[in-house]
Amino acid sequence: MSYTLNNIRNICLLGHGGNGKTSLAESMLSVAGMTDRMGRVADGNTVSDFDPEEIRRQISIASAAMYVDWQGNKINIIDTPGFFDFAGEVYQALRVADCGVICVSAKDGLNVGAEKSWKYLQDANKPRAIYISKLDEEHADFDRTFDALREKFGASVCAMSAPIKDGDKYVGIVDVITKKAYKMEGTKRVEIPVPDSMTARLDELYTELAESAAVTSEELMDKYFETMELSPEEISGALSTGVAECAICPVYCGSAFTGLGTRVLLDAAISIFPQPSEGGEALDPNGPAKAIVYKTVSDQFGKFSLFKVVSGKVTPDLTLTNARSGAQEKLGHIYTMQGKKNTEVTEIACGDLGAVSKLSDTKTGDTLCAAGAVEALPGITFDVPCYQMAISPKVKGQDDKVAQGLTRLNEEDPSFSVTLNAETHQQVVAGAGDMHIDVLCSKLKSKFGVEVELSPARVAYREKIRKTLDTHGRHKKQTGGHGQFADVKIRFEPQSEQEDMIFAEEVFGGSVPKNFFPAVEKGLRDCCTKGVLAGYPMVYLKAVLYDGDFHPVDSSEMAFKTAAGLAYKELVNANPVIMEPIGLLKVTVPDANLGDIMSDIPSKRRGTVLGMTAQDGMQIVEAEVPMAEMTTYAIDLRSITQGRGSFTLDFIRYDETPANVQQKIIEEAKALADAE
Repeated sequence: MSYTLNNIRNICLLGHGGNGKTSLAESMLSVAGMTDRMGRVADGNTVSDFDPEEIRRQISIASAAMYVDWQGNKINIIDTPGFFDFAGEVYQALRVADCGVICVSAKDGLNVGAEKSWKYLQDANKPRAIYISKLDEEHADFDRTFDALREKFGASVCAMSAPIKDGDKYVGIVDVITKKAYKMEGTKRVEIPVPDSMTARLDELYTELAESAAVTSEELMDKYFETMELSPEEISGALSTGVAECAICPVYCGSAFTGLGTRVLLDAAISIFPQPSEGGEALDPNGPAKAIVYKTVSDQFGKFSLFKVVSGKVTPDLTLTNARSGAQEKLGHIYTMQGKKNTEVTEIACGDLGAVSKLSDTKTGDTLCAAGAVEALPGITFDVPCYQMAISPKVKGQDDKVAQGLTRLNEEDPSFSVTLNAETHQQVVAGAGDMHIDVLCSKLKSKFGVEVELSPARVAYREKIRKTLDTHGRHKKQTGGHGQFADVKIRFEPQSEQEDMIFAEEVFGGSVPKNFFPAVEKGLRDCCTKGVLAGYPMVYLKAVLYDGDFHPVDSSEMAFKTAAGLAYKELVNANPVIMEPIGLLKVTVPDANLGDIMSDIPSKRRGTVLGMTAQDGMQIVEAEVPMAEMTTYAIDLRSITQGRGSFTLDFIRYDETPANVQQKIIEEAKALADAE
């Protein structure tokens, strides 16, 4: 079936892990008749959680696209992970969704996942709705959860449906606007009378909704002030405007397991949630073809690029230009996605989501355009990965296999990075947290057949001297025939002009011939790659060759390089010190956690707090901290703030290490050298 711009909806499901997003998606598919049975997360047979890692862990790891046909309209649903390590998947979904539905459990109430989801939507300026889930579970409390949401997010939060309680159980729901009540009989929804006990509460919720609807236009505001009431038709008409302008956040409720409330949400998606043309991005159904790629999926069948059409329509055999690279991409088959199942179609209309396979030079965030209308749309910005671990194969000789596997995984998940540290000779993978890295390791094994080991990423220290020292290096060797002879006197001085060694000469009278000066310099530069304390690079060093001796037959460049190395070894007497990298830390935390952060930085991180500023109800603390003390900060901060905190850490300079820390670094370096 083909769809047009006004009968397409793109929504993404957000919220804390375990709050029922995947189950809600499953319920929507089931109620709409898109599946013949409703899958369960515990059984590993849901449409959106199909990756083996998701089934094994019983959590969503990647966002998944699916759709339902509801009353002749197409509702695209993107189910996103709730665990913070996979926030990159949320950013991808938000790039193409026109509305977000935040799932909040009636049992657990308002939690940090809901707060973060609200902020994601707020930052993206996307309309939002809330679905209070799991009404069928013990200790579910709709009123407590709704009141907490309204207190946290303000009067824009309005109940569109409310549950009917019988004893300790919720047995039905009532539509606040129409004041019609429903319950489930098996898989069928039947209308029931509104209980007398609900009347007062229903009137209260209706009034709150009318007040919010009145704000959407001056005409409604004037009428509401005159009569203190609005008709159901007037409220319904105002809702879509209020939602699109983020002035109203409608709240729905239900049970994915029984299907209670699912139809109300599907109806709302069509009548209230914004169309793609109202989602903030200008769409042109009659323009030249253009699409934004929001996700890449690699599997055993190849690579799929998932996209949203923002102009014209996309058809098979179309040739589009990648606005980033300029590459020409000839489209083959195009598909709609239903979890892991793809269905071939003849076109994807403007505003709709689709997928295409085997693009050669297209990455997540790229724009594909028709010739003559090449323009890059805003891509997707991911958080800077802040948790680093060194990664290596369990079996020696498989480094290339690990690197190739990580490169493929990075196509799917651009939110992690891989670097080869030339100084420490480690391959370092950086992600959002320990779970993120653990999933990558599991995928390397299952998809690419290589097992890996993780270890803390080594810190790239430096060494420097703190006093001037005159040294003498003499190399003499006689083995029959030509011997080897070189004699150098070198003055080493600390300097602050440049990190690289500065070489100078003050030789008089030809005690060392000029043609050997480059050999002396080369010998010293080779030595500077390993310091005299712990083998870290020597920096801020000045070397002055001021005297020496040579032999007309036995002297050679090699002999002078060796002599220079012997002189360099004496730097152990030049008061050497280890330098450690210092980073500028900017950590954003709620007011309630400020005390913990202020004490943690100096006591556990050896850091110095520079200052703090308040912003949007949060505190931003700036500090200078040694990078060596920050290896687990991503996990520690999450623990301290229950996931509400975030930070950035940028290298700024090297500083001398305290004596006790220096000794520990030397011992670790020695142990590492012995092991190798």
